[in-house]
Amino acid sequence: MEVYTGAYEHPDSTKQQERHYYLLSELQLLVKDLPSSFQQRLSYTTLSDLAQALIDGTVYEIVQGLLEIQHLTERNLYNQRQKLHSEHRALKQELVRRHKEALQACKSHNLAVLRTNQQAEIEALDHRIKEEQRMMDEKIVVEMDQKVVDQQNTLEKAGVPGFYRTTNPQELNMQMNLLELILKLQQKEAQTGNLP
Repeated sequence: MEVYTGAYEHPDSTKQQERHYYLLSELQLLVKDLPSSFQQRLSYTTLSDLAQALIDGTVYEIVQGLLEIQHLTERNLYNQRQKLHSEHRALKQELVRRHKEALQACKSHNLAVLRTNQQAEIEALDHRIKEEQRMMDEKIVVEMDQKVVDQQNTLEKAGVPGFYRTTNPQELNMQMNLLELILKLQQKEAQTGNLP
């Protein structure tokens, strides 16, 4: 007895194909809201590959996880910067308090020397504060750059088209727009109950 397997398609592959077409058409609609320069760089093949990567919902979970990590990192860095700012404000207030006390206790013939010394202390503190803020800002930039690299690597390993390690501003912008598409599509699917 011969088994005919010619035109028979597995029901799962039909569902996957339908989901692929649905995701592709939704992506094509969402792309229209993006800048025309971005639209021109997105080929049908890229959108089709992106739709394929989104079929099972895993990429949505990965993107959500990456966003949560990014937001935690941003909050942590913001809090560190605020703490440094508070410490600097306290240092300045303490210096002003000590200077007032010194001025009140100072004999008039020493006043000029005291004021010169106090001005030097103020300038030294201002320099220290400026340097510590610059170092903190550099630390923030380095950490955020590392988050971008981590995100690029994770999405590339997950097989999301358009993601690879790069520092090229145009490519980074392209990746940000792709992420925006993924997030908008996920939000739309969540609202309509179409998430896998």
